[in-house]
Amino acid sequence: MTIARPDRRAALKARHRAAIVSAARQLLEEQGSPAFSVDDLAARADVARRTVFNHFASLDDVLLTVCADVLAVVVDEFLASVERTPVGDGSRASMFDEIATAVDEADLPTAIMTIARIIGVPGEADERANALADAAFGRVGGRLLEEVARRNPGVDPLDAELLVGSLMNGVAVIAKHWIVRTDAVRTDAVLDEASRAEWKRLLTRLFDGVRSGYMPT
Repeated sequence: MTIARPDRRAALKARHRAAIVSAARQLLEEQGSPAFSVDDLAARADVARRTVFNHFASLDDVLLTVCADVLAVVVDEFLASVERTPVGDGSRASMFDEIATAVDEADLPTAIMTIARIIGVPGEADERANALADAAFGRVGGRLLEEVARRNPGVDPLDAELLVGSLMNGVAVIAKHWIVRTDAVRTDAVLDEASRAEWKRLLTRLFDGVRSGYMPT
């Protein structure tokens, strides 16, 4: 009988990748911004410079991975919340309620504050920060869409995608406003009752807009 042996090469690659991401997080925490070079990152991870590019296309790709790891915790909260919510009748209204509940219960402010310190404040003047923020929230939306489709197998895929896209794009928009209003990008900023209340106000405004649309009432 042949005994399968671990793929040492794959294990080494995984270890190097994890070391690079961990090093990036350490440098970000120490410096408070992505002001380090690929050489700095390689030295901290104890790998060759070329090893960084064997795993990541660019330094921005490393930062996006760090952001994705931060949001992965939020995604897990999303999915756990959705799973606790009874499956509705498959209508757009019930799907909206499921997703809105998940978004409301997740600790998005903590994740958004962390990401803002990694990539800066997304805005018209910073295309790089915008692209990274959009990509990070896009990954969250993708996983959430999969869960919605799994729970509602009879739903029109377009309806599901429009709903998830509207909410997650809206979350990305209000996140930018929340960062500016609370100055959350500051390294000494803290999540207090006032900043969380401001997030709640923005989130309620988003939910009302998506739920009711913009037709006269």
